[in-house]
Order: sequence, then C-alpha cells, then structure tokens
Amino acid sequence: MEMTYEFSKEDLAEIEKIKAKYPDKKSPVMPVLWLAQEKFGHVEPEVQQLVARTLDLPAAHVYGVVSFYTQYYGKKMGKYVLDVCTTTSCQLCGGYEILHYIEDKLGIKAGETTKDGLFSIQSVECLGACGYAPMMQITNGVYCNHLTKEKVDTIIDGLRAGRMPEFESIPMPQHLDESTNKIG
Repeated sequence: MEMTYEFSKEDLAEIEKIKAKYPDKKSPVMPVLWLAQEKFGHVEPEVQQLVARTLDLPAAHVYGVVSFYTQYYGKKMGKYVLDVCTTTSCQLCGGYEILHYIEDKLGIKAGETTKDGLFSIQSVECLGACGYAPMMQITNGVYCNHLTKEKVDTIIDGLRAGRMPEFESIPMPQHLDESTNKIG
C-alpha cells in the first residue's frame, strides 16, 4: 500500500511563515524540505513532489536540492543514519577503515539499511570537522570525532540501547604569539 503524503494545516501555516522570509519562491525549498523530513522521516520522491506542489516549483528543482545535499534523505532510512566522512582528511586518517568496520559490524554496505530498520550507513563528503578525523555524524545531529573501532563499538551499542552519544567538546588549538608570549 502506497502512503499518501500531505501537510497538515499547521504545517502549511509554518510553510507560509518560512516563505515570508524569502524574496523569491525558490529560496524556501531547503527549510521546507527540513520540515518535510522532520514530519515524514525522509523526502523520497512522493514527498519531493508534495514540496514542489506546495511551493509551486518544478519537481526537478526540489530533486536537485535533495540529491545534492546528503542531509536530505531521498529514501526511507534507518532510525540512526551513520554519515561516515570519507573526504581526503578523514580518508588519510582512516575514514574508509572506519566505514568498512561499521559495514562489517552491521552487515550492510554504505547506502543500505539494516533489516530491523535501526541503522543506515552513508559515505559522505566533508562534514567540516577535518581536524577531528576520522569522524561521522549521526542522523544530522551529533558528531563523533577521532573514531576508533572501540569507539564505534561503544557508539553503536549505545544507539542499540536508545542512547545518543553525548556532545563531545573539542577545544581548538591555541596559537602562541612568541613575540608577546601571549595566546592570541
């Protein structure tokens, strides 16, 4: 049975508020896609069509945004989406090794979802945390940095128990100005 996707009256009111913030009709597509993804858990093609109709935009424009950004899920995903960065910095620090370790641990490949619907894995481009490589992001939220196999085991075991990892504060390196002997 195919699901019919519709926005509620409250959703439509929120979309009108979003549209009012922008000077043209293409600009609200990203926040409206976020709203749709929050509501439906993904923005597969039927949801993209709904967004396009609601914003009076070509479906190709909405698809282009969804297919460009890995944060939009163009298909149904697991409860926890593990976005493993495999761009150069993470790659050089073991990003692919971590990706393959997670694939082996969960018994699926990047782009797939576990049979129980708990986990999906994606190999993604830069998540902007190159200094903390290898790293991954969980369901567009928590960043997990300096990954090791042991750390991955702890994270996945915690997620299976319904515990999202805590935010990990990593201090930025300080620069010492040798002429003044002060940090600045």
